[in-house]
Amino acid sequence: MEYRRLGSTGYNVSTISFGAWAIGGSWGSVDDDESLRALHTAIDHGVNFIDTADVYGDGRSERLISQVLKERSEEIIVATKAGRRLNPHVADGYNRENLTAFIERSLKNLDVDALDIVQLHCPPTEVYYMPEVFGVLDDLKQQGKIKHYGVSVEKVEEALKAILYPGVETVQIIFNMFRLRPSELFFDMAKKHDIGILARVPLASGLLTGKMTRRTEFADDDHRKYNRHGEAFDKGETFSGLDYNMGLDAVEEIKKLVPENVSMAQFALRWILMFDAVTCAIPGAKNPRQASDNADAADLPPLSDETMQRIEAIYNQYAREQVHYLW
Repeated sequence: MEYRRLGSTGYNVSTISFGAWAIGGSWGSVDDDESLRALHTAIDHGVNFIDTADVYGDGRSERLISQVLKERSEEIIVATKAGRRLNPHVADGYNRENLTAFIERSLKNLDVDALDIVQLHCPPTEVYYMPEVFGVLDDLKQQGKIKHYGVSVEKVEEALKAILYPGVETVQIIFNMFRLRPSELFFDMAKKHDIGILARVPLASGLLTGKMTRRTEFADDDHRKYNRHGEAFDKGETFSGLDYNMGLDAVEEIKKLVPENVSMAQFALRWILMFDAVTCAIPGAKNPRQASDNADAADLPPLSDETMQRIEAIYNQYAREQVHYLW
């Protein structure tokens, strides 16, 4: 496992970390025992950073992580998120009363005295123009309820605005072979501001595992069925906003580049780590096999310049027109 410095937080985190959305819900059936084994397997493979949110399974994900933390002696850094519990999810809801309540609830779920990292959970764009919101986070940090804070964003423009606030130390953003735009400007700006970057949706909701086909069926409670066109939340969260069938065609081209004895998921994760501005990728895992496969991607050799160029060409052919200018 490789480790990189997470911006100015002082944490060194595993370049392949653990995204805990899937063990909370919204990805079809999930078994808590399997989820716990997946978390333990990831830690066994050197993973020391877990990303979750208070809305993943309405706290289910946080509570499972809490259970694992009690059973391990290693130092595990947990980042959670706050804000999506708001209904309606509007900018005015990001106030002192609500944010404090969300933080208190996560402290209880995770059973800790202070949260390692709290991220605003893809708030409306307007929130990035409300300095008082970040002032509340500064106060919560001063009170010892949170150690560090950052943001999870939908758009590059939101990320660029967020890092102008001095207290923001991390940015979580969708970055994968189907979402290249963050690497054009934001990565350089993040380096200048010493910002840790968490690459979320690294496998494009499973598209980049290479295991899906036009015949793949998704459960009714799987966002890959019910949010295909943004019916429940931003459509960019599902398949990175790319048309499913178009994504399948692109995957067939990418498969030709994958070396022997390497899974496509590993190849997609190793591609992300070629960008030194990225601190870590946070793929999800619902079982130990997935957790192990993901973690092993950190040990793969670097990809060649030719391979990187061919992937960009595939992006330009299949994805750029659909996604590049929306997020």
